[in-house]
Amino acid sequence: MLTGLSIRNVVLIEALDLAFGRGLGVLTGETGAGKSILLDSLGLVLGDRADGGLIRAGTDEASVTATFEFAALPEALRAALAEAEIAVEPGEPLIIRRRLRAEGGNAVGSRAFVNDQPVSVALLRELARNLVELHGQHDDRGLVNARGHRALLDRYARAEVADVAAAWDKWRAAESALAEAQARLAAASAEQDLLVAHLAELTQLAPEVGEEAELAEQRASMQKGERLSGDLAELQHLWTGSDSALVSLRSASRRLDRIAHEHPLLTEAMEALDRAVIEASEAEDRLEKAAEALVHDPMLLDRIETRLFDLRAAGRKHGCSVDDLPALMTEMRAALDRIEGGEAAIAGLDRAAQDAGLDYRAKAESLSVARAEAARRLDTAVAAELAPLKLDAARFRTAVLRLPEDRWGPHGVDAAEFLISTNPGADFAPLAKIASGGELSRFILALKVALAEEGGAATVIFDEIDRGVGGAVASAIGERLARLASGGQLLAVTHSPQVAARGTAHYLIAKSSEGTVTRTSVIQLDAEGRQEEIARMLSGAEITPEARAQAERLLEQA
Repeated sequence: MLTGLSIRNVVLIEALDLAFGRGLGVLTGETGAGKSILLDSLGLVLGDRADGGLIRAGTDEASVTATFEFAALPEALRAALAEAEIAVEPGEPLIIRRRLRAEGGNAVGSRAFVNDQPVSVALLRELARNLVELHGQHDDRGLVNARGHRALLDRYARAEVADVAAAWDKWRAAESALAEAQARLAAASAEQDLLVAHLAELTQLAPEVGEEAELAEQRASMQKGERLSGDLAELQHLWTGSDSALVSLRSASRRLDRIAHEHPLLTEAMEALDRAVIEASEAEDRLEKAAEALVHDPMLLDRIETRLFDLRAAGRKHGCSVDDLPALMTEMRAALDRIEGGEAAIAGLDRAAQDAGLDYRAKAESLSVARAEAARRLDTAVAAELAPLKLDAARFRTAVLRLPEDRWGPHGVDAAEFLISTNPGADFAPLAKIASGGELSRFILALKVALAEEGGAATVIFDEIDRGVGGAVASAIGERLARLASGGQLLAVTHSPQVAARGTAHYLIAKSSEGTVTRTSVIQLDAEGRQEEIARMLSGAEITPEARAQAERLLEQA
């Protein structure tokens, strides 16, 4: 709830520090005293548009600080603060500050802070929905805004909206999975014929990992053999002919062997000749092996080159290396298997989506029934509040309307709106379009009393809800405001002594002038001050003993 409001240099307020508590706080004062300045200040700190006209004349800066305290921080506030990376420890107050600064001409600068951390004005507006609910003469938020009516009705019905939201999410997820699978299958089916053709080509080609390198090596060897075949043939002829050097060496070795014992030098010559014969023989062996390795078979070379061309062409066609072709074939077979099994998988996903849709519809229908029954109870409860508030000719209706399927969602299949008819025979229409300012505030009060809602804003403010009424109607308004405030905090700007007498705290707003300087001040009245102010409200400028006596009776009755 709102526990403190500090205002500096806003219009007629130079410096003001107010403390608030639980229950009904009433704010009174003569017309023009500055009650609207308080509401404008509170609106500023809760994200209303910055206006340079709010800055007090003669100064260039204004600020408003609002302090809120909670036994436990509401979940909606906690989530908004967490998203903004603002931590609020248990028991710690939430302090919101807004500062305006004149920047020349009509320009005004604005800065906002939450617990001394700079934030956007948009965050202030988001927090405001859960902090303060303001109902005034020209209110277009709170209960007047139809966008919140369905949630209010659901809280009144204590409906299990979370179950419907979970069923909706499950249905959407199932539909999304089905659509994705159908899209994949459609894309794969469009390529099925091409996949079959490509796989048939590759199956016929039968590529193997490492085959390209092996064929390239064979081709290179055969191409060398083709180039060296003439030289090798001549070398073999020179080496193996009857007049070859090796034959001559062997013949010379046999002759020298017969005479080598005749002289040591002949022996040495014999040994050298033997080594030469050995080396020549080894050279002969190498030539024979080289000729075998470099054998040139034109037909085999042609087959190797054709195979290499086919393999490399397939690699280029499929955008991969030759060694990746076997893996590509495996992928193609898997894709074809998925296409063949895709229909069965889609049938399963379709059944799951249908089941999820039926579950959502069942839960949404149950929610619709609960809403319709709650709407009837709410209409009866509001109707019971209208006559005491001098709205006995008016009628109230909670309209629960079925939405077209494309507007269904986690909230269910209904829209809800509060409608009124202020005169017999008049058509029902939205609150803001039918009711005058005073009527609107009293309709809202009747709704608040009937709803006795939980989970709304921490602080509720009614601005001049009693305008244009008095006597028994004003008493009825005061009694209902006090009832609403018993479970939380409610502030009421009022001109009615009957309403003021119901307050647990009473704030007097007054305006004073010193020369050319005018100031607005606010003080919290004690028991004697309350009686005097209520007597003023009863009698006008001159407070009579009768007015004081009547004020005392009102306070005693409260």
